[in-house]
Amino acid sequence: MSLKLWYSPASPFVRKVMVFAHEADLADSLTLASGDVWAPDSEITQENPLGKVPALITPDGAFPGSYLCCEYLDSLHAGPRLIPVDPRERWPVLRLHAFADGIIEAGVASVVEQLRRPKEFVFQGTLDRQRDKIIRTLDRIASMDLAQTVHIGSITLACALGYLDFRLPQLAWRDGRTNLKLWYESFAQRKSMLATIPHI
Repeated sequence: MSLKLWYSPASPFVRKVMVFAHEADLADSLTLASGDVWAPDSEITQENPLGKVPALITPDGAFPGSYLCCEYLDSLHAGPRLIPVDPRERWPVLRLHAFADGIIEAGVASVVEQLRRPKEFVFQGTLDRQRDKIIRTLDRIASMDLAQTVHIGSITLACALGYLDFRLPQLAWRDGRTNLKLWYESFAQRKSMLATIPHI
């Protein structure tokens, strides 16, 4: 099956989909299409009217957003589901996913505030709010019992922490969170993570 993924190499949401595709053994099925989401005439809007990445273009239509891309990919492979169906597994995994995805959202909002606004209009209150969201959520996740099991939650968490290293190293997320640090050091060595290291 031929699938096209609209992407940006620095996007943590795109990385989530790419890591998921690698873990589902579907990475070779993806054709990457680079689009400038900030350009008003970006080609991506012809297939994804939201003008955002990631967007997965499939025989079944266009699927915008990282979670929906992953859900679609999860329906294509023969291995264990990376988004569990059994409620006993599903809800803890989706809870972790929601926390980690929120870290990514807050991190991206901080970066956009700093890089896309004229310097004189950058609002420190927004930066502080996003930072507080990230710190609180990191503390909550650090108190959870994390395993090296591969699923949508662990993939998203690893991509979130990688994004903090990449774009917001000043947050020093490892400080005081030894268990989370050790978890990430191990997970980050997976082939799927090494193959999708972000770059500008």
